[in-house]
Amino acid sequence: MNIALLLEMAAEAAPDRVGLVCEGKRWTYGDLLAAARGAFELIRQSEAEYVALLDESSEAAVIAVFGAALAGVPYCPLNYRLPDADLAALLGRISPALVIGDEERITRLGGDQQHIVLSREEFALKAQETVPADDAREYDPGADEAGSGVAIQLFTSGTTAAPKAAILRHSNLLGYILGTIEFGSADEADAALVVVPPYHIAGISALLSSIYALRTIVMLPAFSPEGWLELVASERVSNAFVVPTMLSRIIEAMERAEKSDVSSLRAVAYGGGKMPIEVIRKALDLFPTAGFTNAYGLTETSSTVALLGPDDHREALASQDPKVRARLTSLGKPIPTVEIEIRGESGEVLPAGEPGEIYVRGEQVSGEYKEKSALDAQGWFPTRDAGYMDEDGYLFLSGRADDVIVRGGENMSPGEIEDVLLTHPAVADACACAIPSIEWGETVGVAIVTRDGHTAPAEAEIKDLVRARLRSSRVPEKIVFVAELPYNEMGKLLRRKVKEVLAD
Repeated sequence: MNIALLLEMAAEAAPDRVGLVCEGKRWTYGDLLAAARGAFELIRQSEAEYVALLDESSEAAVIAVFGAALAGVPYCPLNYRLPDADLAALLGRISPALVIGDEERITRLGGDQQHIVLSREEFALKAQETVPADDAREYDPGADEAGSGVAIQLFTSGTTAAPKAAILRHSNLLGYILGTIEFGSADEADAALVVVPPYHIAGISALLSSIYALRTIVMLPAFSPEGWLELVASERVSNAFVVPTMLSRIIEAMERAEKSDVSSLRAVAYGGGKMPIEVIRKALDLFPTAGFTNAYGLTETSSTVALLGPDDHREALASQDPKVRARLTSLGKPIPTVEIEIRGESGEVLPAGEPGEIYVRGEQVSGEYKEKSALDAQGWFPTRDAGYMDEDGYLFLSGRADDVIVRGGENMSPGEIEDVLLTHPAVADACACAIPSIEWGETVGVAIVTRDGHTAPAEAEIKDLVRARLRSSRVPEKIVFVAELPYNEMGKLLRRKVKEVLAD
């Protein structure tokens, strides 16, 4: 099977239904399929080995992902926010490619790499005007029953090392979509606002899931809280996905504005980074008719593997039971199509409540890189995320396994220290990480952002707060106050940069 089958099915079931809205232009499912078939022919004629996108979200992203699938060529969206040197290296790794987007930058950085370059507008126009050759019109995207071909190649964010080329096969992506979405389940009026970048797995899964559900995709190429709120109101958006930093800015904009019409929103999913408890509590108050879902997943797992659903959010917010309230900070429970285990350093499966590394297994889990596969012999993928599962099956994340602070042989989670720091009324944001120690090997350093209108608390006050709530070994040895913490565009905290600040 091939992911193009999703668009084929949508266009056959509802050819005249609006499938995409982007910058005022509307595309029906029939329009999108015709353009994808035209793109198929363009790609075939180009003899490119990859189809790459260096651009913001647009109709070109939708046409390219399905055109590449029809042509049997990997689709490889690139991070346009990367520095020139890093981007040039990635372009070199996919040569020769049909590259869509920023012509000037692509030509300047990869002009000697045999790429074929088209602007967003030129690609979309040619895709609409090109008619597939006779022998291509009968292509059946369901013919490859195993779905073993490569559908998507995504370069990992490289927050701790050089980017790896993560491979997602058609079978992985379809395993996720077919296992979690009901075909044609959306009402004709349903619309999903997509604002995450096209080079992130959340953006790709949003396209595939919305098309399979026959839900209109509303694209916001460049995020601003005002633009997001305006589209929610004007397009009567029913579904949306945001990262924590986006939701925080949306809330700030709503608090500044006299009125924001978000009455159409029924479902808001979030993920990509740790959600501050204060932000989600405010959101639940400001969006009273919306169901919130925390979606946890990775590139290598074809998106979501665990969900904290709307009922869990509201129940946790209303409960007086500390255990139930704590679920508001959890990732929820594994989705039915995957298995999750917590393992110790020797690979042993750990009991409920004991922290270790999160492992996941299922049809949607690729765990594959162009360089090598990370799956073990039984098909389990080590996420490198640290966490634990409580006795009720709720998954809690405590950071990356590489982020664990090892002080004198004792493993400490940065997350538990940060959660305590955030209870201080003057602390807006906090990051804990390992710093070198002659006595202990590693010890705790923290960077703190002070809340507007507050004075930075004394170091002794911070240390006393941690000592009162956690063991004395968790008390930070070094404390710095910073204007802001470094995050990437998906809301992931860049701890390596915080370590540089603490080491300075």
